[in-house]
Amino acid sequence: MKISSAVRLVLGLAPIAVLFYSCSGDPNARKQKYFQSGQQYFETGQYREAAIEFVNAIKIDPDYADAHYELAQSYIKTQQWPSAYQELTRALELQPDNYSAHVEMSRLLIATGGIKQAQEQTDLLRQKWPNEPKTHFMVANLLAAQANFSAAIDEMQKAIALDPSDWDFYLNLALMQMKSNQSDAAGPNFKKAIELNPKAMDPRLMLASYYQSRGRFAEAEQQLHGAIQVDPKNPDPRAALARLYLEEGKKSDAEDFLRQSKRDFPDNSAGYRLLGDFYFVTHDLDNAVAEYGELYQEHPKDLQVKKNYIELLILKNREQEATKLDDEILKNNPSDNEALIYRGELQIRDGDPSGATTTLQTVTKNDPNNGLAHYHLSVAFQKSGNLESADSELREAVRLRPDLADAQRALALLAMRKGDMTTLAQAATQMINLRPTLPDGYVLRAVSEMNRKLFTPAETDVRKAIEVSPNSSTGYVQMGNLAFVQGRFKESESPYRQALDREPNSNDALRGLMNAYVAQKQNDEAIAAANAQIAKSPGNSGFYDLLGTALFSKNDFSGAEAAFEKSVALDKHNSDALLKRCQVQAAKGDTDQALGTAQQALQNNPRESSLYVVIGELYESKSDWKKAGDAYQNALTLNSQDPMASNNLAKLMVQNGGNLDVALSLAQTARKGQPDSTAVADTLAWIYYQKGAYQSAIGLLQEALKLQEKSKAPDNPDLHYHLGMAYAKSGQPVLARQQFERVLMINPNSSNAADAKNQLAQLKSS
Repeated sequence: MKISSAVRLVLGLAPIAVLFYSCSGDPNARKQKYFQSGQQYFETGQYREAAIEFVNAIKIDPDYADAHYELAQSYIKTQQWPSAYQELTRALELQPDNYSAHVEMSRLLIATGGIKQAQEQTDLLRQKWPNEPKTHFMVANLLAAQANFSAAIDEMQKAIALDPSDWDFYLNLALMQMKSNQSDAAGPNFKKAIELNPKAMDPRLMLASYYQSRGRFAEAEQQLHGAIQVDPKNPDPRAALARLYLEEGKKSDAEDFLRQSKRDFPDNSAGYRLLGDFYFVTHDLDNAVAEYGELYQEHPKDLQVKKNYIELLILKNREQEATKLDDEILKNNPSDNEALIYRGELQIRDGDPSGATTTLQTVTKNDPNNGLAHYHLSVAFQKSGNLESADSELREAVRLRPDLADAQRALALLAMRKGDMTTLAQAATQMINLRPTLPDGYVLRAVSEMNRKLFTPAETDVRKAIEVSPNSSTGYVQMGNLAFVQGRFKESESPYRQALDREPNSNDALRGLMNAYVAQKQNDEAIAAANAQIAKSPGNSGFYDLLGTALFSKNDFSGAEAAFEKSVALDKHNSDALLKRCQVQAAKGDTDQALGTAQQALQNNPRESSLYVVIGELYESKSDWKKAGDAYQNALTLNSQDPMASNNLAKLMVQNGGNLDVALSLAQTARKGQPDSTAVADTLAWIYYQKGAYQSAIGLLQEALKLQEKSKAPDNPDLHYHLGMAYAKSGQPVLARQQFERVLMINPNSSNAADAKNQLAQLKSS
């Protein structure tokens, strides 16, 4: 029987098909195929593709130890630390004697801060693998992480003695020598690492940084060009070269270079973002926004571009556009932490600190080590008046992210507000370390020094602030403040004027100049200075606020009210001007008009608790205790930590027979927020008196009198009356009599004068 050619072809192929089917059905063969494919991807730097292949191998054989180990290596390369740890743990469970895996586990634990666990790994390596150079290498790295650089260097040299051909050993030795101030010895080791592996980029970057730190810019530039040639597809050496140009003062060269780099990286996000990031770090926000706006149009699916663009839009006060883009991200991924942080920022700016707190606490719960989230949460707490929580969150932020300059600045400002000069100095010094070319850190450290009367170092810092930023008003304002606090009022005028020459819109500079005139009893000159500056900057709400304050102090109520009205017209959110406008109207005797002004202001500022406080005070002046209490409650609904609302409501409750325990809690809240307020101390002391805690009342009232003296405020007869009552109840009649007599001496017609007379009469008859 003759077989057709078609049939012969089918029959001829059949055994081959069976053979292939048989091989692909062998699990060992399939897992090995995936494993080898993963190794090939890994060797060419395609780490994500390698990970996929190793995962496929593990699916076939979950106990494939080598695949777990290689998968861990892939995760390390892509910085997926938790996944890498999980895979290394599994590899070691399957192969406890895989000492290379112990080395990688040590490296991973050191990098992620697991020092104690890393110690266990290196102890095992020392015991089981004592003569292996990688053992000494890992011991050295652990010692370096513990800041024991001398011992680390010894171990690194042992590793080199065992294997003098490993370039990574020389690189690490050089870095350890730099950390231990042996920089002269570090240079040759950087060069040795390059000699052993000319194609490695990291040693060239490190050597360039070494040269840059020593001012050897030409040599640094040579190494960076070499790094670019070694790895032209990597944007890191280009970013380093741009930073070098900046340090050399070649900003235009850096900009031109990065513009070309952007063209060289049309499909690499980190590469085409270099120019926009350069504008951001050089504080050229207008160009940064323009560049990122263009990038967003070109790469709408690049999530990092979108996020960076949102951040810039927020900084430029374009909240509506930022919100739209951020909502798009959260719609696709509601748990995106960066997008949630942006939402929290936007809520703060929108006057919703409560909503921001909820949003940001979601992030800190999901990612407790997110320093940026803790920083913005501190801002939300501060806006809510919860200074204790704000301080706690700020400290956590700088602990997690000591490099976060904004957090250091916020910590400094909060410390200044609380009068904590030690923390202010520490935070300001850290700001200087992070941003030595900006004046802010020097200025804030000078403030701490002035408050401690360390005028010589304060002057050094102020002069440095002017040196690094001669066109900024900041240093000159502080130079004026330095002269002012030393009583050299006339001398302070010149630096304040220099500040205004540099920044005609500087509220701080005008305030300083006006205070200098007032201190010299030249009120008319202060008013003239305000009018002169308004002529130069007629759109500045703060200037009209300062003018109104000066006119108010001269009892020029009509002029003051007109100035505050103009200030509010320019900025409907200027709460200081809003409150003072109400106070002027009340001082004119028109309480109802003041109430109407405050209630109208609430329409534009519905979350401004201070407006409810002033409404409460106005109702108190009308003896409408119910409406006053309601206003204070409204203020506390917006800001449960508002010290003024807490104090006033507590005082109101005591006067009207309210719950003393609730009043005590409110007064204690007020005391936390305003520890230097005599009025708050008096309220709390009087509640202690009402509850029979006379000694506590006495101690607090004595402190209140000291605070009054320190602030040079007029002597308050109420303080002496309350102290007299406390002395009388505690069985100290002589001291009580002295206080009641003081009440009558200060003001025989005060509200408590009649009772003071009665108390004196009773003391004489007893």
